[in-house]
Amino acid sequence: MTQETHDTHGATANQGAAADEGTPGAVEGTPETGEGTPGADETAEASGVPDTGRVPGTGGEPSAVGRTAVVTGAGSGIGRAVALTLADAGWRVALAGRRPAALAETAGLAGGTTLCLPTDVTDPAAVTALFDAVRDHWGRLDLLFNNAGTFGPAVPLEDLSFDEWRTVVDVNLHGAFLCAQGAFRLMKDQEPRGGRIINNGSVSAHAPRPGSIAYTATKHAMTGLTKSLSLDGRRHDIACGQIDIGNAATEMTAAMPHGVPQADGTLAAEPVMSATDVARTVLHMASLPLEANVQFATVLATKMPYIGRG
Repeated sequence: MTQETHDTHGATANQGAAADEGTPGAVEGTPETGEGTPGADETAEASGVPDTGRVPGTGGEPSAVGRTAVVTGAGSGIGRAVALTLADAGWRVALAGRRPAALAETAGLAGGTTLCLPTDVTDPAAVTALFDAVRDHWGRLDLLFNNAGTFGPAVPLEDLSFDEWRTVVDVNLHGAFLCAQGAFRLMKDQEPRGGRIINNGSVSAHAPRPGSIAYTATKHAMTGLTKSLSLDGRRHDIACGQIDIGNAATEMTAAMPHGVPQADGTLAAEPVMSATDVARTVLHMASLPLEANVQFATVLATKMPYIGRG
């Protein structure tokens, strides 16, 4: 196990107004996908879904020795599960996120080579420093898992402030764009050229939850980002796909087994699934040769109210 920590030029700055620990709508974590949420293991245990944060038996995947990845929101939740699974499979993984201590904890759990790079994805200079550090340290980038996101406050539309709206847009859309742009630039210019970007979307890009206008709008925008990256990346051997996730077990989905608002105004319990189910899907997408691509994948708890929602 190899670990290093680098400071990406002040990249630990807050992710907008909602970035501080304990603030509602904190950057790392969304009720639907759980991207980057803390406490995934505890939540999975409470819900009866075993979640070790990694996929067992990943040694059967194609060799990833020497391949490099950046995972944003890697300090917890889905980001941590994906980072650990990639590292176990032989990838060298750069862990990006706003909390250095959480990144160090992920690195301590990893079975392979990791590089901790505290980063504020809403800061263009910090994102540039992130990909510069990866290039300087490893010489290339093969994969970006574009995962950092926030849900924002679950309030009626008329009560959502512009600052709350802007915080969600800054992280989920501007942050995703900045990271995709940084990865694209590096992949385009490296030799051999090319690489893969996997965006973390959501089933809310297809069917929203009540009181989720900012999150839903940004996840629809993520789908457009994915399609444009796929088109623009073709001539540079850069593939881009998207994973839409529903009800992954993390701290932010802890309320789901007990009851969450439904489209008809009622409260109803919803099932969750282990974050390792997401991680094994990302690993499969990442392990394909660049001439093949999973454009869109949907992974969700089998019995969640998604098909026919509303």
